[in-house]
Amino acid sequence: MNRYFFYLVFVNMIANVVSSVPKILIGQRMNGAIISMVVSYILGLAFCYICARFFNLFPGQGLPDLTKKYLPRWLSGAIVLVFASTWYIAGLITLVTFTFLLNRFLTPDMPLLWITFTFLLFLTYGILMNSRSVLYTIEFVLICCIPIIAFITLKAYTSPELNWDFIKESFMYINHYPSYTGISASSYLLLGGFNLIIFNRLFKRNQQINWKNMLIIGFFGGVSLVTTYFIPIGMLGFEGVSDIVYPWITTSDTLRLEFFVVERVVYIFLLLYLAISFLSVLIHWHVTLELLKSVMSFKRLKWKKRNLTPYLFIVIFWLGAFATVSYLTEYELTTYTSYFLNYLLSSFAVMFTLFFYIKRRAKV
Repeated sequence: MNRYFFYLVFVNMIANVVSSVPKILIGQRMNGAIISMVVSYILGLAFCYICARFFNLFPGQGLPDLTKKYLPRWLSGAIVLVFASTWYIAGLITLVTFTFLLNRFLTPDMPLLWITFTFLLFLTYGILMNSRSVLYTIEFVLICCIPIIAFITLKAYTSPELNWDFIKESFMYINHYPSYTGISASSYLLLGGFNLIIFNRLFKRNQQINWKNMLIIGFFGGVSLVTTYFIPIGMLGFEGVSDIVYPWITTSDTLRLEFFVVERVVYIFLLLYLAISFLSVLIHWHVTLELLKSVMSFKRLKWKKRNLTPYLFIVIFWLGAFATVSYLTEYELTTYTSYFLNYLLSSFAVMFTLFFYIKRRAKV
C-alpha cells in the first residue's frame, strides 16, 4: 500500500489524542469504555480495510468521480455535499479545540478570534494547494514530529508519576456493556483512511492492502487507543481525571525533562500537537474543498482568467470557524463533538451501501 495512505491514517490517530476523544472516553470509564475500545478497534480496522480495498478497485479516481459515473446527477451532488459537510465539521472540531487549548495554556491574553484568524491564515494557503503538495507537507511534518511523539509516549509510560493502581482500578469496570458513545469516539482514531475519497486520485497504480499493512495499522492504532485512555487515568487518578477539561495536556504537564532546554514537557507537547492539528484540519478541509469543487463551479466568477469559486468556499470556511469559536464553550464543544461522532459512526451504513452499489454498477 502507498505510504501516503499510512500518513493519512496516522495523522488522524495522533491528532485526536488532544481533541475531545480522550475526554469522551474518560467520561465513559464507568460505562464500558474498555469494552467499547475493543469493539471500536475491531470495527475501525474493518472499516479501514474495506475503504482501502474499495478504492484500490478504482485507481486514480476519487469518490466524486465515481458517483458522477455511476449515480444520477442529482443524487451524486447530494451525496458529495453531505460528505463535504461532514469533513468540514471534522476539521472545524479540531480547529476550535486547539484554539481553546492555545488560549488556555499558551496565549491567555489573546482573543479567541485572533487565534482563529492566525490559524486560518496559514490554513488557507495549505487548503488551496494541490493534493500532491498536501501529501508532501504531511510527510515532512510527520517525519519531524513522530520521533518526539514516540519519546514523549515512552517518557509517559516510564514516568514514576504513572500510578498503575489507577489503571488497574479502571479494569474493574471491564464487565460493563459497551456504550455507543464510547465506540463512536474511540473508532474515530482509525478512520483517517477515508480521506482516500479525494487522495485516491493520486494513486494511479493498483495498490495492495494485505495482512502486513493491517498489522502495522492495527499495532499503532492499538497503542494509540491504549495510550489515549490509560495514561491520563494513571497520571491523574481514576476519580480525579473526570474533572480535567483537557486530560492529555494536564498529563503532559506532569512530565519533566531535567536535562533539556525546556524542562516542562507541556510546552513541547503543545507545539508538537499544534503542527499535527494543523495537518488534521488541512487534510479535512482540503478534502472538503475538493468535494465542493466537484459539484459547484460558478463560471462567471472570474478574475484575470482565474475562477474564484474556491476562494468563495474559503470565505464560507472562515465565517463558519469564527461563528463557531464565538458561540461555543469548551463544555458545549465536547457535547457537540460527541453528537457528531455518534452520527459519523451510524453514517457508515450509508457509505458502505454506496460502496457496494458503485462496485456492482462497475462490475469489478
